[in-house]
Amino acid sequence: MFKNGGFKFEQHLDEGVAIFTVRGRTRLNLIGIDTLTECAEGIEAHGENLKLRCAVLQGVSDNAFIGGADLKELEELEPHNAGEFVRAIHRLCRTLMKFPVPVIARIQGYCLGGGLEIAAACDFRICDSSAMFGMPEVKVGVPSVVEAALLPGLIGRGKARELVLRGNLINAAEAHRIGLVEQLVEEGNIDAAVAASIGDIVDAAPNAIRLQKKLCRQWEDLSTAQAIEAGLPVFAQAFETDEPRHYCQRFFDRNK
Repeated sequence: MFKNGGFKFEQHLDEGVAIFTVRGRTRLNLIGIDTLTECAEGIEAHGENLKLRCAVLQGVSDNAFIGGADLKELEELEPHNAGEFVRAIHRLCRTLMKFPVPVIARIQGYCLGGGLEIAAACDFRICDSSAMFGMPEVKVGVPSVVEAALLPGLIGRGKARELVLRGNLINAAEAHRIGLVEQLVEEGNIDAAVAASIGDIVDAAPNAIRLQKKLCRQWEDLSTAQAIEAGLPVFAQAFETDEPRHYCQRFFDRNK
């Protein structure tokens, strides 16, 4: 679709599900500034679609979710433009975090460096046993930055430091054990696992899901006391629609 990679968008309107596919370079799905920008712009363009209930982010093949930064671009950077590269990663990550409905990372194969930061910016992660994870930036002469800062919150300070300081790779089982991914399935089962999560989200009240994601974002930036207070008006906001009444009645009807 694009010379150096790009973005593909699929939407299943009958279910309100968007499928965002990252098309990078080579079989490792490597990402450069153009690909990152294309992805961010493509996802941002659908943020106002009120029919959306859930989104999935995936790589173009089962070889890699995103295998990291395109080293051909990286080695040509200079001090005056190096920041542009990581700002492009940051923009895509923030777009995913701010997207109004849940975004599930569907991970097969390599998920490295900037690719792991992008996965960390999704709401939760499902992988199969082919997945390999790592933050190998120090091995190519640069530190892990921007959304690498999300890793301590996912896997703890020690494990996050181990990944970014050693630059080692871990397999899917270890990633699941430390909490880097929320669900691990055998190869061939990932679509069923993703579909089950989508089904739960789509079955829930759409306004409540949007309010919940918005509140989850606030929790990450607030103290515990502030996060508790932030929930009070959001709860009241849910009653500005008839969703609580409708979904409570649906619960009673299902359990008769």
